[in-house]
Amino acid sequence: MDHLKVREYLLSKPEAWEDFPFYPDVAVMKVKNKMFATLSPANAKEIEEHGNHYRMNVKCDPDEAIQLRDVFESVTAAYHMNKKHWNTVILNGEVPMGELERMIDNSYALVAKGMTKAERRSLETAYSEGELYGG
Repeated sequence: MDHLKVREYLLSKPEAWEDFPFYPDVAVMKVKNKMFATLSPANAKEIEEHGNHYRMNVKCDPDEAIQLRDVFESVTAAYHMNKKHWNTVILNGEVPMGELERMIDNSYALVAKGMTKAERRSLETAYSEGELYGG
């Protein structure tokens, strides 16, 4: 899976921007200064298991996070994140782009849902409320 297409989709979300607070090769995608995804090269273990690919961390509903791990071999408990609420997705082509986009949309919506009404106001003008919150 082309990590550049994933990056482009991540940054297409309203008010999304890219930051590098941890390492120069770990892109942190934020909305209103809140992280909704990361994108980085795979680590040594992931390369050994899945090949030399990028990985993405996305926020998930805890039940859905487990279901996705059961369905896709390349979806695991999040690397360096709260494993109950975050998944790591190895971008090796196993997960179709449409499903990756759905995961990104859900992650973005979960983060937006946790914002104050004032913080969400500008995001709600870009989406209808149902689209923003996955409804």
